[in-house]
Amino acid sequence: QVRLVESGGGLVQAGGSLRLSCAASGISFSYNTIGWYRQAPGKQRELVASITTVHSFNYADFVKGRFTIIRDDAKNTAYLQMNSLQPEDTAVYYCSAWGRGGQYWGQGTQVTVSS
Repeated sequence: QVRLVESGGGLVQAGGSLRLSCAASGISFSYNTIGWYRQAPGKQRELVASITTVHSFNYADFVKGRFTIIRDDAKNTAYLQMNSLQPEDTAVYYCSAWGRGGQYWGQGTQVTVSS
């Protein structure tokens, strides 16, 4: 059974930082692209950042220069380092892994940025 478990969310003031973690079991990160998505209330889920198996990065324009996606295949863990957080970054953040076996999702972690 594949499980992705996010952690590290919370409440932070504008300008602050958080580091989200995504720990996987039942799947090898080595064979999958890893991505972080977010969904704010009343909005569609959107891609924040992704990293392929060969470390090719993709960042949404709204996080470029502020967020960094990191993968540690040896630990089967991915991270999203978020700096200079703004109230509009408030959302539930989801980890996802996709490859030949399909796409898998975590349960999400809430990030709230106060002004």
